[in-house]
Amino acid sequence: MRRRFVTLDVFTDKRFAGNPLAVVLEPDGLDSAAMQAIAREFNLSETVFVFPSLDKGNRAKIRIFTPVSELPFAGHPTVGTAVLLGQLEGEANARDFVLELNIGLVACKTTPNGADGGRAVFDLPRLPAEIGAPADNATLAAALGLEVGDIGSADLRPARWSAGAPYSLVPMRGLDAIRRCRVNPALWDKAFGFDAHAAAYMFCRETMTPGYAFHTRMFAPHQGVPEDPATGSAAAAFAGYLSVHGDYQDGEHLVRIEQGFEMGRPSLIDLTLNIGAGKLVSASIGGSAVIVTEGTIEA
Repeated sequence: MRRRFVTLDVFTDKRFAGNPLAVVLEPDGLDSAAMQAIAREFNLSETVFVFPSLDKGNRAKIRIFTPVSELPFAGHPTVGTAVLLGQLEGEANARDFVLELNIGLVACKTTPNGADGGRAVFDLPRLPAEIGAPADNATLAAALGLEVGDIGSADLRPARWSAGAPYSLVPMRGLDAIRRCRVNPALWDKAFGFDAHAAAYMFCRETMTPGYAFHTRMFAPHQGVPEDPATGSAAAAFAGYLSVHGDYQDGEHLVRIEQGFEMGRPSLIDLTLNIGAGKLVSASIGGSAVIVTEGTIEA
């Protein structure tokens, strides 16, 4: 049968930038294998399937697939789907609702921006946690095609964190080093792991956009994502890292992150940290999205 879908560019307010997302709005009757096949067909970093919510008080249940596997949580699918559902409500006002993800309930706030776009902010459904030691700097550098001296800085070291999706967080000396990052397939597994969710998130304090705090890149080749233009779940994991290493005082802090510039898909992510008693109390991810295409897929 023909099923309606919409694609959006996420973490941008301009078409043909940001991170592309496909959202299938009529998935009834599809099993997991069929949804995975459709995600492979779209071949974007993620494809979302929107189902009726299990709890009538929530807006919808969504399932998220990369080209090779299902994810419990991801950021740009959550932002893009929230913006789209807000648009489908047909009202020009801001809306609050809850989405059901495999990781749990996610509270979203949406604000429209014209007929084809808007902005969404969602609260992290799970606080990030450190998940073990990273590989040593020499191993990380080799897997990224770099010299050991490109890794780390005076006050930041690699670490592994997750807020529902695991990442190796790798600080870089600056933009020159981060631009030279390349996946070395022969050494990737030793540095970052061999499972489908192994991912590297590189960052530096030198940026291309005035007012932004970090420039980032993300590689996840085993997920079928050689490089991602914008990664909200990595920013969510980064929130935990920054709460420990970022020297943020108690209160609310907006941390703006740029990504995707090396791919020609500039993306802008707003990460908000709420620090209390020296610890991360809550965090949110926000950004814009714009509708690009609408159509049907036979499945």
